[in-house]
Amino acid sequence: MKLFPFFNKKEKKVAYKCSCCGKVYDELPLCFGSDYPNYYFSIPSDERETRIELKESLCVVDEKCFFHRGRLTIPIIDYNENLIFNVWTSISEDNFGKRMDLWENPNRVNEEPYFGWLQTNVSTYGETLNIKTIAIEQNVGLIPEIKSIEEGHLLTIDQENGITYKRAVEIVDEIMKYQHSLN
Repeated sequence: MKLFPFFNKKEKKVAYKCSCCGKVYDELPLCFGSDYPNYYFSIPSDERETRIELKESLCVVDEKCFFHRGRLTIPIIDYNENLIFNVWTSISEDNFGKRMDLWENPNRVNEEPYFGWLQTNVSTYGETLNIKTIAIEQNVGLIPEIKSIEEGHLLTIDQENGITYKRAVEIVDEIMKYQHSLN
């Protein structure tokens, strides 16, 4: 006899069918991102090895342009998960040095947020390069949380207010169509 059947309920994931190719996924893909800051592509490919230092979530170009990767989260108000974009932002040389000094320090979560300019095109949100952001440190081992602070920008509005599941599906559809067009 099960006295509390709600404890045994498994959370049902909603399958997603790509409107572009028809492939069915077990669940809606909700995490997207870029492997490089946009500025990376302004460097000729044959010069990148000598001019760019790239490590997981940190990038330095010509020893004078500094970038770090973070997680930009858009809440889905009627669903149990969020839409996530792994993005890059610029960071000042001083703040980059501070991040390096605090890389393994658990107290880094007490740091004031770092200002930066978004260096990733966030699909479906129009022009997002160089919009204002702040990076909020997380626990050791996690990339910072990125908040858009560009006044009036749809990305800021959606991040602050959240979006519906229906809107999340529309965004995912647009991203998937774009990704399939590249192949």
